[in-house]
Parts: sequence; C-alpha cells; structure tokens
Amino acid sequence: MHLRNVEIFCDVVTRRSFSKAADAHHVSQSAASQAVHQLEKRMGMKLIDRSKRPFELTSAGQIYFDGCRELLESFRRVEDRVRQAQNKVAGRVRVAAIYSVGLLQMDAYARRFHELYPETQLELDYLHPDVVSARILDGDADLGLVSFPRSSSEISVIAWQEQPISLVTPPGHRLVVEEVIPVEKISGENFVGFTPELKIRRQIDRWLKRAKVSVNVVHEFDNIENIKRAVEIGSGIALLPTVTVQRELAAGSLRSVTLGDVTWSRPLGIIHKRNRTLKTAVVKLVELLGHEERDAEINRPRQKSGNSVPAGTMNADLQTVKTDRNQTISNAPL
Repeated sequence: MHLRNVEIFCDVVTRRSFSKAADAHHVSQSAASQAVHQLEKRMGMKLIDRSKRPFELTSAGQIYFDGCRELLESFRRVEDRVRQAQNKVAGRVRVAAIYSVGLLQMDAYARRFHELYPETQLELDYLHPDVVSARILDGDADLGLVSFPRSSSEISVIAWQEQPISLVTPPGHRLVVEEVIPVEKISGENFVGFTPELKIRRQIDRWLKRAKVSVNVVHEFDNIENIKRAVEIGSGIALLPTVTVQRELAAGSLRSVTLGDVTWSRPLGIIHKRNRTLKTAVVKLVELLGHEERDAEINRPRQKSGNSVPAGTMNADLQTVKTDRNQTISNAPL
C-alpha cells in the first residue's frame, strides 16, 4: 500500500493534477488526495503546498519526489527481470504523444496492444511537443511520439512513419473543382495554420517559401483538431497529414486536394531516453508500432517519395533493441 501511495504521489506531481493521477490509477480524486496525505503523515511534513494554484512541491516534497522516482524505476526494473525469466509481458507503459499524432490511429494501436498483452497497462497522454520531450528527459514517460524528431546526447530516436501532407479545404471550396492542382494555386488563400513555435509550422513555412507561395494566415492553433474545425466552418484552407483527416473526409465535412507538383510529408518518430533500459512491455509496444503488415484497423500510411523512411528501418532498430537494450537505438533522419 505504501508503494501504491508513492506511485500516486509521483503521478500527481508529474501530471500536475490530482484528478489526472486518480484517473491513471483508476481511483477517485479523494483517494489520490488521501494517498498523498498518508505519505505526508508518515513523513511528518507537507510534501505539496495545496494553497497555491497550481500547487507546488515543498522543498521536502521535491527531495521526496526525486528519490521516489528513482525508487520506482529500480523496482520496475526488478519486476521486469522477474517477468522476463517467465517470458511474461506485464506492467505499465507510459507514452507521451503530440496532439497531432492521430487520435483514431493511436486508439487502434492501444486496443491491439491490450489484446496482445492483457496484463499491461498502456497510458497515453497527449501533450505539447516541449512537454513530451520534458517527460522523456525527466523519466516520466517511457516513449514519446513526436514529429520531425531530432536525436541528441540525451534522446534517441526510432524512425516510425512518413505521413503524406494533403491540402484540406471546406466542402464547396473553389479549389475542389480539380482533384490535382499545382501548388501555386493556393497563393493568396486564407490559411489556417499551426502556431509558429511548432516544428511542423516551421517546416510548412519553408515548403511554401521554397515553392514561392504566399498565403494569408487567418488563424493559428497548436493542435490539429482546432485547425480542422476552423477549416470546416470556412475560415480557410490548411496543410495537414492525410491520416489525421480520414474521419472528416469520410463524413464529407472536409475535402482533400492533391498538390501535383510537390511531395510533402511529415516524419514521425518514437523517442526515448538514451542509454535507458527499455522494459519488455515497452519493447513490445515499439514492435507493434513498427509492425510491417497492413492492418485493416490500424491504417499505417506509407509514402512512396524519396523522403520516406527506408524499408526495414524499424526492423533494424528493433533488432538493436533486442540485442542490447542499453545501447542507442537509432537516429531518425530529418
């Protein structure tokens, strides 16, 4: 019970929320609060200053949090070694993903993972890209799913997908008359884009500049869902990964037009902390995400352009994971 309280406490701090931590552990918010209170009672001091909004760790709480995080990681490694001896796949896998990774796609992966490994618990958090990286660096997530991934001295990258980019318009837009148009035809159009600090926005700006195309940016959002809603009501056009608009295209609330003279795609990568041992359940999830067979429910897009991830990249990376999980997995091409 004490270890369970420690887990809840660490999740409360990581998620900056009692309610989100409670949801992750399938308990009530009151139970999560009581778990932290029990630890404070045991230590004889406050660990969290609840008088501030948002709450803050006390100095003692920070020391306790850092120590407990290391303790939990060591305990999970011990559990994983025992499970490996019995060829058992179980335990918690924490994934931090950018908002635009594709909710429907990830939901399908999550359901399939649970079917294959029912004793695992997959936690998916959708976050700002900077927060995803912070979760990985702080050890608060096992894997991160990001676009335009970049390896570093602290982060390793597994190349995952190349997602083709489509021009998306509201129904009845003048550009929908033709299925394929030259990119120059979008010059002067009202445009709904990502906020400037996001990598995908900076890449789109580079693409448009290279094509000598100028658009009129009318709205900027940090997530794809808001961009889609703005396009649906006629605010403008957008450039989005095709896989993220499949539901709207099927429903007819959005239309897609092919840009015939350019081939643009967004690379997605799986990131993890460099030189950190990946638990068995985490490796199994990476294997599932990189599975080469096309699944009717998990529609993994493939790009035939020169920018696509080379065939076998994921398989080679996974072989490295299996051979020596303490070594660098790969550096994804940008």
